Amino acid sequence: MIIMASAVPTFTKIAKVIRLNRHGCTNRPFYHIVVQKTKDNQDGPVIEQVGSFDAMPNSKNEKLVALNFERIQYWLAQGAGLSDPVAQLLGLSGFLPNHPRTLIQAWKNRREPPRERKIEAIKGIAPPLDNPKL
Repeated sequence: MIIMASAVPTFTKIAKVIRLNRHGCTNRPFYHIVVQKTKDNQDGPVIEQVGSFDAMPNSKNEKLVALNFERIQYWLAQGAGLSDPVAQLLGLSGFLPNHPRTLIQAWKNRREPPRERKIEAIKGIAPPLDNPKL
């Protein structure tokens, strides 16, 4: 009796996800882009940090992102999933196609005209000279 191994390789599902892990202070978020087990919560143990994201715009109105594309590609090849915010960042960086939510948000921003702020006149203070309607 001859027992042969199956010619079809069996793949085990790796329950890993690449997600944002929040750090920083109150009103000053800073995120590490990490690989974690899917069942772990945000503060759970981290397998590997593959990037960082500073969500607060700097003096030049830029949000800074640092990504290790080689390690992200490795984890995606291992079957790791992506959270939506990380998929949006990778789409904007050119690593993946743009996320549909990014395109929808761009269209919404295009359609909405900028809103004017209405300032209520305070009694005893003269309205600004450039806007006599106040």
